Amino acid sequence: MIKSKILLASLAILCSLTSIKAQDVISPSRKQAIDSLALEKVRDLSKYISIVGNKDTPWSEANRVIERTLELFADGAMMGVSSINKEEVNYYGVREYLERLMALNYDKVNISWYNIQYISDLERQPDGRYVGVITIYQRFEGTTNEGLRYVDVTKKDVTVYVERKTTQISGRIIGFWDVMLGDIRVTETKPGS
Repeated sequence: MIKSKILLASLAILCSLTSIKAQDVISPSRKQAIDSLALEKVRDLSKYISIVGNKDTPWSEANRVIERTLELFADGAMMGVSSINKEEVNYYGVREYLERLMALNYDKVNISWYNIQYISDLERQPDGRYVGVITIYQRFEGTTNEGLRYVDVTKKDVTVYVERKTTQISGRIIGFWDVMLGDIRVTETKPGS
């Protein structure tokens, strides 16, 4: 009798673990929705960087946008900064990157992103998260009132993390997939026109 109860309890636990594991697998339709959300977050980041870098943006608005930008990223994410004048790439935390962007010594700054696309499909990691990479091209142009002009085009890889999370709604625990941006690595910088 006791052995059968233990066996039944073990089977119940095994079935629930299998059910939990099955929920951690991304179906093709869910993957398509996650891919769309990741690309949308990268496009949002592009807009936010453009707003923060724009010298016409009021300081209070730029700070509000910085806070919104931070919500897109996983903790500890770093952003790469390069220049055609230097070989090394410097990496900064997201807030520091954006504050440095606000403080650039140009009278006008124009930043645009284009050719935003996945280059690596989502791959499951041992910790249960999925990781993918989105590539973007960034055109940066800074000018001064004295006529000094700097333009470059940088290819960047944006790490995307997808993980299963839960929230409570009306007393029920609801599971969902969340998409967060990770490090943004510089892969190439060229002079722009």
